[in-house]
Amino acid sequence: MSSAIIFGGATATKPPTLPKNHRTILSNFHSPKLNLTRSPFPNKIQFPNGGSTSLRSLLRLRVSSNDAQFNSLPENNHQHQQQQLQPSFTEFITSERVKVVAMLALALALCNADRVVMSVAIVPLSVANGWTRAFSGIVQSSFLWGYLLSPIGGGMLVDNYGGKVVMAWGVALWSLATFLTPFAAETSLLALLAVRALLGLAEGVALPCMNNMVARWFPQTERARAVGISMAGFQLGCAIGLTLSPILMSQGGIFGPFVIFGLSGFLWVLVWLSATSSTPDRSPQISKYELEYILNKRQTSFPVEAKKVNVVPPFRRLLSKMPTWSLIAANAMHSWGFFVVLSWMPIYFNSVYHVDLRQAAWFSAVPWVVMAIMNYLAGFWSDMMIQSGTSVTLTRKIMQSIGFVGPGVSLIGLATARNPSVASAWLTLAFGLKSFGHSGFLVNFQEIAPQYSGVIHGMANTAGTLAAIIGTVGAGFFVELVGSFRGFLLLTSVLYFLAALFYCLYSTGERVNFDDPVG
Repeated sequence: MSSAIIFGGATATKPPTLPKNHRTILSNFHSPKLNLTRSPFPNKIQFPNGGSTSLRSLLRLRVSSNDAQFNSLPENNHQHQQQQLQPSFTEFITSERVKVVAMLALALALCNADRVVMSVAIVPLSVANGWTRAFSGIVQSSFLWGYLLSPIGGGMLVDNYGGKVVMAWGVALWSLATFLTPFAAETSLLALLAVRALLGLAEGVALPCMNNMVARWFPQTERARAVGISMAGFQLGCAIGLTLSPILMSQGGIFGPFVIFGLSGFLWVLVWLSATSSTPDRSPQISKYELEYILNKRQTSFPVEAKKVNVVPPFRRLLSKMPTWSLIAANAMHSWGFFVVLSWMPIYFNSVYHVDLRQAAWFSAVPWVVMAIMNYLAGFWSDMMIQSGTSVTLTRKIMQSIGFVGPGVSLIGLATARNPSVASAWLTLAFGLKSFGHSGFLVNFQEIAPQYSGVIHGMANTAGTLAAIIGTVGAGFFVELVGSFRGFLLLTSVLYFLAALFYCLYSTGERVNFDDPVG
């Protein structure tokens, strides 16, 4: 006569006589103090001494006495438990982690708005000071001089001190630089260039901080959406800066928007420091359910902080792997396209289609609004692909291919457009598809190297800044030599296609071992 222990109800029959080495294990199951209540972590048994062990691993042990056997639970039961842990849309949108990502989105909105103010102000400043197109490009690129210096150092700070503190310092400094821009411009050209360089220096930490906070607060199956929300703020900041700046200039002079956006940044820092925490387990506002969900999901993937990062990262090892170079190339191309359009589109619409400053800003701003919406949709699609079983590597390559090939084709259409409405439509399509890249390379840093993601992101941003400087300054000289923006748009299109091919060949969604010495 066989007998067995039955789990799933509240009863358990007495076990048969077993070998001595098995009795210790089974005695725990018959302890009157055994806690069979549901643990916040699936398939865990809580023992009186406070320890825990995996129910699944215990049940996989087969014990035979006469006809008695102990078998593992069905796999579909485990899958059912995992499905139960998925939060509803209401739970997600009202969660503490969404509050964190909303604050990140606001920070990136200010980040981009502070950049683009000069893209609008450069038109009246050039007229007032008699600047050529080439010199205007140099003035606009002064932001990138500072931005070139900070990403690697900023990434190292993020890896060691976390995204919350570094982001607070970054926003405070770039808001100060924005606020001081009018006074610097009235002092001297050198002071203006220095303040714009300080703006770039401070803003270099923004994206590494965002990536760090998203990785700490969001499981892998939600990270693309979180990055999408954050980058939606980034794009909306551009739209806000381009549309509000002409209005504020007409009411308060050329430098009105610099003062408004600078003061807004100081307000953001106060809210950020008082309302958010660096990690979920340090948050006093987070619910027990949300904390357990984040920690449990984190167990199913790689840990965010696998080990203490060295003060000096292993740069040689990082640069010895092709996945690192795929991210560097992707970020470089992304920045080239972004800054060329950001810096030159108002002038492009003004000079090619002869629209006034307000109309030029409007035509240039519409694509950013569409990009903000597409950021979240692309992130949602990316997360759904991973949850449905598509590999992380394939998902990232699909997203990045759309994010590069789409804009490449669209810029060809923009270069051949005959009126501003058609040109704006092509530009909108280019930026809407470009947003898919944020669910490609931009999420990929934490996946290949969670412990070095800040410094790799910093290296990629530095390469991106070099590309942006070449593109921004080069566009001005290109127009003076050739006499047309269209040729430069076609060149950018070709570069998009090449970057898409390189990323698809060498990127991966798996963790890369950067800790073994290079042979």
